[in-house]
Amino acid sequence: MVTLLRNSNQARGLAEFGINFLKSAKPMRAVIQRLTLFHTDSVLCGLSSLALNTNAPTILRNEAHLYPRIPGAFCFGSEVEVSPEKAILANCAAVREWDANGTVFGYNPKLQGHDKGEYGHNDYYPVVVAAAQQNKLNGKQSLFGMLLLDEIRGRLCEVFSLRKHKIDHVVHGAVAATVTYGALMGANAEQIESALGLILAHFIPFRAIRKGKELSDSKGSSAAFAAELAVIAVRRAMNGFEGPKDIFRNPDSIFGVFANANQNESPFDIYLSMEGDDFSVMDMHFKLGLYEHQSAGAIFSIISLIRNFTEILSSLDDINEIKILCYKDAYAIIGDKDKNNPTNRQSADHSMVYIISTIIRKAFEIKRNLDISSIETLWKQLMLTPYDYSEESIFHQQTRTIMQKIKFEHCAEYDKFYPKGIPSSISIKHKFGKYESGFVLYPPGHKENLGVDVINILMEKFHLLGRIALEFPVQCIEKLQNIDSFSAEEMRTIYNWKYKTSNYLM
Repeated sequence: MVTLLRNSNQARGLAEFGINFLKSAKPMRAVIQRLTLFHTDSVLCGLSSLALNTNAPTILRNEAHLYPRIPGAFCFGSEVEVSPEKAILANCAAVREWDANGTVFGYNPKLQGHDKGEYGHNDYYPVVVAAAQQNKLNGKQSLFGMLLLDEIRGRLCEVFSLRKHKIDHVVHGAVAATVTYGALMGANAEQIESALGLILAHFIPFRAIRKGKELSDSKGSSAAFAAELAVIAVRRAMNGFEGPKDIFRNPDSIFGVFANANQNESPFDIYLSMEGDDFSVMDMHFKLGLYEHQSAGAIFSIISLIRNFTEILSSLDDINEIKILCYKDAYAIIGDKDKNNPTNRQSADHSMVYIISTIIRKAFEIKRNLDISSIETLWKQLMLTPYDYSEESIFHQQTRTIMQKIKFEHCAEYDKFYPKGIPSSISIKHKFGKYESGFVLYPPGHKENLGVDVINILMEKFHLLGRIALEFPVQCIEKLQNIDSFSAEEMRTIYNWKYKTSNYLM
């Protein structure tokens, strides 16, 4: 561990750590394998969102092509070099559009104070790929950059909860992207420190983008904007622009203002790994389909109930009530009244009642062909896909009928188990009796779940998204799994998969 104490200049410390990490980090093979899965997941999420012509990724990709630059970087599916911050903007937006890639809950019981539970997502790998394409870095060097980015972002999520101060969680991603891009591009520690000052003094997004009756393109593009600004800040700093120094200890910065930090201290120490297997990426979770991760415990609960008690599907009329219990944060994010009648995808994938109703509706539709031989086979059959958030699906009459039968409630007893896990349960009042899932803490995808073959389900997700985007998805998946052997030239074409396009039904 490298320790950056709260009474030290942590901005300079992060800069020096980033530079040294790329030279000296010694991650175990298991770390690289897990990281590679997260990156593959992100690429397939991005390609499929573009293939279905979703709004923000398409607009931002078109915008990127208005800024040609050599040497530059490449958007997904393109051979045109563009300004790197624009390629990063477009690619990060595509990766994040489905809200279906990896996530972190900012919880590490091994380190004192690393339990603040801030969210974060694996949206920022295009920052590293763009640097590799500009600076002729190979696959191994790129993976080290991705690991560095996830390490900084994940550790910050453990020590400071941005959302408690109404600040969007992408600020941690912006810090990590700034350090990583600067280190990969050869910036020195002073320049990276200046870039961090620019990011944290000038560009702070609030969570207003995640509130409201209907969510907009801003929700999915917030990380992309943060990454774009990180690259601009690094470039300015490398050109000589000086930003505020020692920004983490600045009493008027976001950390000083919102955490009431003592003068000349930040609110937290930062612990960062350089070797072994204790990296933040090892604590990050996989999403096994398209859903807000706060619903993962409830998803596992309903799939387990369907598998163990198939008579639940006798008739929709036989179901009297479906009661979901969850913790405070889940209820606040996917249970508020505005989400009980979603009319667009961004709101539907943040609606607990919609997510669970859709899974139940899908089970009714294929009940004669359900494969209940294992939780993995049933999960794969009922996996939520982009098509489950189309206009037709959102307004499906049967789904809406099921939604009316659901009671979603906050259970205060469950709060003590979060962010350690995703505490949830479901009970169903049925003509044949009452069915209960029992308490779920570690659903599949959570790093502590050891009873389900997550890789098995994850590969189905890869192929599902791959079939949406590509003529030959297997080739893409296999190639991405071997990124550590890529040459610098292969890294220049890593995102150059020609995706097929069709209109998305929203």
